Amino acid sequence: MIMKNKNKFVDVDNAREDEQVKVMENIIKNDECPFCLDNLKKYHKQPILKETKYWLLTNNQWPYPNTKVHLLIIYKKHAVNLSELADQSGEELLQLVKWAEKEYQIPGGGWAMRFGDTRYSSGTVNHIHSQFLVPDIKKEAYQPIRFKIGKSPDKLL
Repeated sequence: MIMKNKNKFVDVDNAREDEQVKVMENIIKNDECPFCLDNLKKYHKQPILKETKYWLLTNNQWPYPNTKVHLLIIYKKHAVNLSELADQSGEELLQLVKWAEKEYQIPGGGWAMRFGDTRYSSGTVNHIHSQFLVPDIKKEAYQPIRFKIGKSPDKLL
């Protein structure tokens, strides 16, 4: 099956915002992973908040609607599948999540990770990263945050 708008690093079909698509088109043209350390600052305009041996923590450049806090925890080495992660990286990942909970005084939220084939994961960037999400339940016209897993059927063609 041929997937349209997909290359080995990003999947435009899963993008949510026009600006995001424009950045991804540039990524495709340059054939670069936007989350690999050599390229991160070129495409990701948010500051690095915290860094460990295996991970870095940053704000999401395109937060989901109705989020009060939306952080990304990006694996520093290029990896797509969980089997590629260093065993010790799990402990560091948990430490970063715990740090974020304390730092932002989070009463509750969600923590999720997509991996592998973007038809299944719905990821936009094909590089292991985790998302730390806190809903803004006090926002006027608040709606729950929706974290999608699985590509939309009309995009599988």
